[in-house]
Amino acid sequence: MGLTFDPQSPPSQSPALARAHPRCFHPQASSVEQLRKEGNELFKCGDYEGALTAYTQALALGATPQDQAILHRNRAACHLKLEDYGKAETEASKAIEKDGGDVKALYRRSQALEKLGRLDQAVLDLQRCVSLEPKNKVFQEALRSIGGQIQEKVRYMSSTDAKVEQMFQILLDPQEKGTEKKQKASQNLVVLAREDAGAEKIFRSNGVQLLQRLLDTGEADLMLAALRTLVGICSEHQSRTVATLSVLGTRRVVSILGVENQAVSLAACHLLQVIFDALKEGVKKGFRGKEGAIIVDPARELKVLISNLLELLTEVGVSGQGRDNALTLLIKTVPRKSPKDPNNSLTLWVIDQGLKKILEVGGSVQDPAGELTVTANSRMSASVLLSKLFDDLKCDAERENFHRLCENYIKSWFEGQGLAGKLRAIQTVSCLLQGPCEAGNRALELSGVMESVIALCASEREEEQLVAVEALIHAAGKAKRASFITANGVSLLKDLYKRSEKDSIRIRALVGLCKLGSAGGTDFSMKQFAEGSTLKLAKQCRKWLCNDQIDAGTRRWAVEGLAYLTFDADVKEEFVEDEAALKALFQLSRSEERSVLFAVASALVNCTNSYDYEEPDPKMVELAKYAKQHVPEQHPKDKPSFVRARVKKLLAAGVVSAMTCMVKTESPVLTTSCRELLSRVFLALVDDVEDRGTVVAQGGGKALLPLALEGTDVGQTKAAQALAKLTITSNPEMTFPGERIYEVVRPLVSLLHLNCSGLQNFEALMALTNLAGISERLRQKILKEKAVPMIEGYMFEEHEMIRRAATECMCNLAMSKEVQDLFEAKGNDRLKLLVLYSGEDDELLRRAAAGGLAMLTSVRPSLCSRIPQVTTHWLEILQALLLSPNQELQHRGAVVALNMVEASKDIASTLMESEGLEILSVLAKGKESPVTRAAAACLGKAVEYGLIKPNQD
Repeated sequence: MGLTFDPQSPPSQSPALARAHPRCFHPQASSVEQLRKEGNELFKCGDYEGALTAYTQALALGATPQDQAILHRNRAACHLKLEDYGKAETEASKAIEKDGGDVKALYRRSQALEKLGRLDQAVLDLQRCVSLEPKNKVFQEALRSIGGQIQEKVRYMSSTDAKVEQMFQILLDPQEKGTEKKQKASQNLVVLAREDAGAEKIFRSNGVQLLQRLLDTGEADLMLAALRTLVGICSEHQSRTVATLSVLGTRRVVSILGVENQAVSLAACHLLQVIFDALKEGVKKGFRGKEGAIIVDPARELKVLISNLLELLTEVGVSGQGRDNALTLLIKTVPRKSPKDPNNSLTLWVIDQGLKKILEVGGSVQDPAGELTVTANSRMSASVLLSKLFDDLKCDAERENFHRLCENYIKSWFEGQGLAGKLRAIQTVSCLLQGPCEAGNRALELSGVMESVIALCASEREEEQLVAVEALIHAAGKAKRASFITANGVSLLKDLYKRSEKDSIRIRALVGLCKLGSAGGTDFSMKQFAEGSTLKLAKQCRKWLCNDQIDAGTRRWAVEGLAYLTFDADVKEEFVEDEAALKALFQLSRSEERSVLFAVASALVNCTNSYDYEEPDPKMVELAKYAKQHVPEQHPKDKPSFVRARVKKLLAAGVVSAMTCMVKTESPVLTTSCRELLSRVFLALVDDVEDRGTVVAQGGGKALLPLALEGTDVGQTKAAQALAKLTITSNPEMTFPGERIYEVVRPLVSLLHLNCSGLQNFEALMALTNLAGISERLRQKILKEKAVPMIEGYMFEEHEMIRRAATECMCNLAMSKEVQDLFEAKGNDRLKLLVLYSGEDDELLRRAAAGGLAMLTSVRPSLCSRIPQVTTHWLEILQALLLSPNQELQHRGAVVALNMVEASKDIASTLMESEGLEILSVLAKGKESPVTRAAAACLGKAVEYGLIKPNQD
């Protein structure tokens, strides 16, 4: 009752049938009444955002107070459908302000408040509804339901009072140290805090102060229990979060990140992430209702937290893991989530306040006395953060300020600070080259920097050589510097490789040579070194990679070298044949050396040829040759047959298991670019139908889901396409067990967008067809993702395979009531399209359309009487189905005929007066089958109507 609308006029055209017209607004609609009706029609079509727009336009036309109340309550209904309960409450409240007795608005507000967990306020609205309409059973039932929920909550809260107190007594009792009883109490406290009611109880029982005492003990187990409990208290609750910070102190919470115990540091990192999320939500929405009990500016609290994190970066005594966790938090919380958000003020503030501190971590030289403690991943994390900050800048002035701050910092170390200062400056340049390379290139051009790099490469001290050679390697990857280094650095790198006694120096020099040697990319005709040199370099890289006596940080450079050398198809072939090297590569990808991930992914992309490659137009090639221009050439061993063979060897070596572990990595090093590379490899691995079972068995389906939901647009699309391929050829319930199968829907629907290729559209439709045939819950998930309008659009596609796949998908979705309603709604051509497609030449398209028609006419008899109205050719289409040599088409035609005969005597009469009587008679006499039974039932119904008489047989 609460979601009913005023009478509406039927739309002149379905909003989903024409891809160019996604909404069913009439151009002439201009009055408040017309726009309100348009909104109601859109709501019925399931286009809730379109309905919102219509109601908003109507409000802008100066509606009367009564109309405003109706429009606001209708907007509340839209927000309820869109599951934006905060806005639903706001709109319903506006309607009530206009009309205090608007029972629909009161009911909708109660629904929103219930979803927001504010049961005490929801019950007041429902009591008001019942007082206005005492006989309304919907209101009475809702009031009973919410009353039960409140009683249950009260019982739960009272029963947990004593439990919370007892848990804290056990945890704070010094006599219980290390006992099983204490461990159980800490686990129970964490579990209790995961439920909102339990978290509220702990919070109101002076819990934060007691948890502070647990943190002060310094015992790792108690600190972990306290931090995990605090996560439950702060999760998605702004006022509790602010209160917690005021008790514990922002500085105290941030300082826990820096402890030596990794588990405690990670738990503190998780808590701070939850706090950031709560505060950011406060910045977006502000406080309202009981959330407003503590008045605070979330933006100010956010800056205080970030300021403390920046201070932690350069504090002496902070663990390397803690520094990494601080960088991870900054990466996740500072830059904008979307470029559509115009506000990048937080990024600008961090650059002004903390860029030097980030550069200090990025430029730190490992292990000298007095330096910051860093891990092997710290500098790479700093590079990722710098890159994210730079990418978040919107204009040249902001970028120029970034460059100026970086250059001033580098100059401050490079000039007047001696050799140690020069080393730090060069290390900082390396950090920038791995992150915002534009800033790195500018820094390379500073007076004396490049010359110092070349000079230090010849130093006799290993630590100086390491810094200089790494800088040279990173600089060689930038096209602007590659030619300079080719002329000035190749001989130096060769000399270091041949003469140095240190493997750590030789391996880095080798990577520099690899990088320069791969400057031609996959172009077979552009080789920098003599024939066979790249194979020798690759062989040495594989040798170092397999040498487990060398530390992981040094072996990482061997993978970097292979990442460049595998542009050469000869190197790829040798690499995939070397089982020991592949095994070592996959083991290294699972190690703590996270900075190797991008190099591993790059090497796999090269081996599987999953980079973008377009065959050059033969005419353009001839033209280029005539003009004496360079024409790229593909290596003979990069042809499809070689690529397929390499993929099978990688699968046999366990590449899927290794990549699955890489995807699970919780590290900033797993950048969006790295995720895109992994998505490309997965797509190459599932290209052959025969290999898909292996990918699924090794956990590939599970790994693809996060790749399809987060990353670059290209990466998400590639991962979604790989998911589609798996869903088409394997049982989705086995490939994506449990709740995971519902997560597959959104990536598949994303492939229906017009910016995707025809193949991607086709595979998505095929995969969605499979899912739609499994369960009603999956069909509802597909509907919720707004796939129906796009699927209908593809039913008009010129390409017959896409058109057929869309029709099959729609027919499976038609098992849902909502889709049946769309077909039954007046003023659309959905039914006509199915009838016409049932008469097409494409047999598979006919089978899909006729199947949908048979099902729809079975569940919605009213559609039977409309079939003769949608096209005059309906009878010949039906007869053609009945006469088809294909048994499936015959059966579907017979079912449609039976449904139509049972629905209307007039239709039965028309059918019996045509050749249909003779066709049905012949079919009814055939061998016992579903077709003969349906045909006999048709004739039996005609006899019952008195249209025909039974013969003696």
